[in-house]
Amino acid sequence: MSSNFYQLPPLLVPGDTVKAIAPSGALKETAALEAGLNIWRSHEYKVKFGLNYNKRFGYLAGDDNIRRQALQDAWQDPECQAILCIRGGYGGARLLENWQWDLPSIKPKWIIGFSDVTALLWSLATVKIASLHAPVLTTLAQEPQWSQERMFNYLQTGKLDPLQGKTWQGGTASGILLPANLTVATHLLKTPLQPSFDGVILVLEDVTEYPYRIDRMLTQWRLMGAFARVKGIALGRFSRCEPYPGSNSWTVEEVLRDRFTDLNIPIVADLPFGHDGANAALPVGQKVTLDGDSGKLMFDE
Repeated sequence: MSSNFYQLPPLLVPGDTVKAIAPSGALKETAALEAGLNIWRSHEYKVKFGLNYNKRFGYLAGDDNIRRQALQDAWQDPECQAILCIRGGYGGARLLENWQWDLPSIKPKWIIGFSDVTALLWSLATVKIASLHAPVLTTLAQEPQWSQERMFNYLQTGKLDPLQGKTWQGGTASGILLPANLTVATHLLKTPLQPSFDGVILVLEDVTEYPYRIDRMLTQWRLMGAFARVKGIALGRFSRCEPYPGSNSWTVEEVLRDRFTDLNIPIVADLPFGHDGANAALPVGQKVTLDGDSGKLMFDE
């Protein structure tokens, strides 16, 4: 498994040790956490807990220092082969202020998560280290079997089957996959946590945002010229993004079409990832091909 642009951490092997940390919000879903842990254990991985997994500091899983220390300990632990984020919520960007990834002295390892974990995935992308946009521990048990197996298969073999969506704009483009939660990513623009958009296939999802807020965020991207170097756009689920009841509003699909389809790049929508449904694993930094004619996102080996 190789990349011309991003360094990929070593593949996992059953029996490896992985570590669970909470870089963002405080744990609420204890039963869901245990179910997710059991899935990792059923695949013969040894799961350790980071020092903050059950801490609370307001809505955060401990203050910034303890969450930063948990990430650092897991990153530097020579026995740990992957870092499993327990949940999203909010707070990942806070612990990354003045953060350094201790490269090249530390061998890269997988960081796995989505939603607020976008901040960690994008931070790693700034130093060209691949990671995995995939279910957190507290959502893993809700995934359909094919999605769970897709994640483990990728981590162990480096191979992924294509994903099928719906074509919005034709054409074909190849580039580096950059998945994100739209709201989190918008707040990372023009900060040290924003990776280069040069030649990327941008992959977006979101949850619980009114259509006008989606419009406002995407208009900010447009005003900044953020889409100028993007080669294609792949859209997942924008769940619970319905208009306010009784409002005179576009739907979220109408907003997305309005803000994207004049960019003259391939666009594929309705791919099976995001909140409130199947969340197919998407490797940050993997070279991919987006076929806007067939509606497929294909992963190069």
